Amino acid sequence: MIKLALIGVLGGFFSGLFGVGGGIILVPLLILVLGYQQRLASGTSLAAILPTAIAGTIGYAVQGSIDWVAGGCLAVGAVAGSLLGTWLLHRLPQGVLRWLFVAFLAVVAVRMFFLIPDRSADLDITLAVGAALIVVGVITGILSGLLGVGGGVIVVPVLMLLFGVSDLVAKGTSLLMMIPTAITGTLANVRRGNADLGASAIIGILAIPSSVGGVALAGVMSPQLGSILFALLLVYSAIQLSYNALRKPRR
Repeated sequence: MIKLALIGVLGGFFSGLFGVGGGIILVPLLILVLGYQQRLASGTSLAAILPTAIAGTIGYAVQGSIDWVAGGCLAVGAVAGSLLGTWLLHRLPQGVLRWLFVAFLAVVAVRMFFLIPDRSADLDITLAVGAALIVVGVITGILSGLLGVGGGVIVVPVLMLLFGVSDLVAKGTSLLMMIPTAITGTLANVRRGNADLGASAIIGILAIPSSVGGVALAGVMSPQLGSILFALLLVYSAIQLSYNALRKPRR
């Protein structure tokens, strides 16, 4: 119980601070600390992300830092993409995709180090922008289904770099997008027996207050510092994916 509580607090804090699901923190901890297998850790993490994402979304909504239309477009694409990604799981070479994604994270991390977001910027949703957001959601969902990566590490920097969205709106919109994808993914994992719902409930409940704390810290943090910290998160993600890619052939 103590270990699950600590995992929930850490996952919730980083989820609120960075606008990510928290799986990139939760999955390694569930494997290393509690000895979960990869699939069970991923499924348990995804179920725990749901209350965390809801709490973070509410926190950013109170600040007025969510683009609801953009979040809806991303969610539609992400749900469809995740289904396609799981279907492609055994049909595409994951090794090549994993290293391409690592390279993508490295490039984006370098760019984020030097980005100072404009927190007064607004996203004008046109038909073309809406279609582009759905495409981003589809790509995010596919990569999530294929590589098990969270959508936040893709959506947040893409919204900031390609759409000119502020860092806070990008994080809040990212968490909004995760709610429907977490629901559909969790239902699928429960049917396959790949989720420990008891552990998910403990992690998710205890992650809620720390997620709110992470949102509050993100709001008072300078945009430049927020970008640098997110760049470091991307570097950590790239290292974690590289380690998993190198470990699998030996296994």
